[in-house]
Amino acid sequence: MIGEHDLDSLQGHLLIASPHLPDPNFYKSVVLIIEHQEDGALGLILNRVGTMCLDEVWRAVCDTDCSLHDQLRMGGPVDGPLMALHCDIDLEGHEVVPGVYFTSERDSLESLVQRDDSVCRIFSGYAGWGGGQLDREMEAGGWLTMPASFDHVFDIDEDSLWQKVMNAIGEEITRNALGLPDLPSDPSCN
Repeated sequence: MIGEHDLDSLQGHLLIASPHLPDPNFYKSVVLIIEHQEDGALGLILNRVGTMCLDEVWRAVCDTDCSLHDQLRMGGPVDGPLMALHCDIDLEGHEVVPGVYFTSERDSLESLVQRDDSVCRIFSGYAGWGGGQLDREMEAGGWLTMPASFDHVFDIDEDSLWQKVMNAIGEEITRNALGLPDLPSDPSCN
C-alpha cells in the first residue's frame, strides 16, 4: 500500500519528502532507494538537476569522450563517485526496479556516456542514512513511500515529479478510504 513501508527493505521504492520533513536538502524531493539494509540506506534524488553539463564534468574526471548532452543530476548531499541509473541490461549494475539498473562502475559509466542514445541519468552525490535513521525519519512523518517504476526514474519533467507522486498517493488514500476500485481523474465528470 502507498504510504506504508516494508521494514525489511525499501529498495526499489520512492521516498517522497513530506511537507513535515525539516531538512532543506530534501525539500520536495523524490528519492529512489537503491539499497536499504539494517546498517543503512542509499538513494538518489530523482528530481534535482544540477547546473553543470555532464560532458564538462566528464572531461574533468576522465580522458574518454562524452556524447551525452545532459545535465548532471544531484543525487543528494553526500559526496561520492559518479553514479548512473540506466536501462542497459548488458552493462554491469544491479536491477533496482524492473528495467532500471544502478552502477558506479567506471567501465559501465564510460560505455553509457560514449553513446548518444543511452537512456540513463548520471548523478553526483547521493542520499545516505545510517542504521535505523531512515525508519526514524519515516516514523516522524518525514517521508511517504510508494513503489518506483521505470517512468518515475526517467520522467523527463523532473520539476513536476514530486507533485505527480503526491497526487498518486492522495488518490490511493482516497480510493482506499472510499472503498473504490478506481477513482476518476476528474470526479466532476461523474
